[in-house]
Amino acid sequence: MSNFCSAESLMWGYGPADSMPYVGLAKQQVRHGLAYQVSQEISKRFELPVEFVETPNNRLEPYLQQGRLHLICNTNPEWVSQPQQYHWSPALYDEQDVLLQRMDQPELTGLASLYGKVLGTSLGYIYSQPLMSAFSTGQVARQDVRDLDTSLHMLDKQRLDAVIDMQRNLAYKLAQHPQMQLRFSPWVVQRYQVYCAYSSHLPIPADRLDALLLELRDRRMIGQWLDEALRSAMDRPAPLSAGAR
Repeated sequence: MSNFCSAESLMWGYGPADSMPYVGLAKQQVRHGLAYQVSQEISKRFELPVEFVETPNNRLEPYLQQGRLHLICNTNPEWVSQPQQYHWSPALYDEQDVLLQRMDQPELTGLASLYGKVLGTSLGYIYSQPLMSAFSTGQVARQDVRDLDTSLHMLDKQRLDAVIDMQRNLAYKLAQHPQMQLRFSPWVVQRYQVYCAYSSHLPIPADRLDALLLELRDRRMIGQWLDEALRSAMDRPAPLSAGAR
C-alpha cells in the first residue's frame, strides 16, 4: 500500500506525565507500552513511520490544530478545551481515576474524606467536576507533581495524603515499589473511556485509522497489550526521584 500523502511521518504527541502502561521510554524514546504497540500497527498498515513527540500539556491542543501533531491518545473529549476541533476515534478502553493512600491511614471513601488533605495530581489534568470544585474552594489542596514516581515517594514520606491517577498507571507504579506501604482507596473517583483525537492535518484518512483501531480493540489486542505492559512492571526498575528525597 502506498503512502496517502507526502508526509514523512505521523506525529504522535504525548504529555510529560504519560507513563506505563500507555507510554514506556527507553533511552528517551517510546519503546514500550500500548502507544508503542499501536504505533507499530499503524506503521505496518499505512507504510508511514510514527514519530513520538513529548509535548507540554498546554501545547498539545495548539499543536494538533496547527498540524505540528497529528494524533494524541489516552484522552477524552471532556479533557480538552475544543473537542469539536478534532476527529475522535472509537473508544479504545475503559479506565477510572482512583486514589493511592498509605496503609496506616483511614480509608478514603469519598470526597468528604479528602477535605483538609493534600492530593497529589498531574499538572494541567482535569479531574471529576466535584473534585475540581473542591480544589477551587480550597476544601482539598491540589499539589501538582512532575511524575508518578515522585508522587509515590512523597506519599510514602507523608508529604501527600493521597495520589490520584488512572488505575492502570498507579497499579504499574505500585508494582515497581513493593516496599512502600501503600494501597488503593476503595473509592472510584470517576469512570470514563479513553480515545484518540486526530488533527485535521492527519496524513492518513481518519476513517481508515478508525477502522484499524476498532479492529485492534475488537480483536482484544488493546486489552492484551495493556495487560502485558502491566505485567512488565517488575522487570523495569523505577527511576530515581531526586525531588522526593
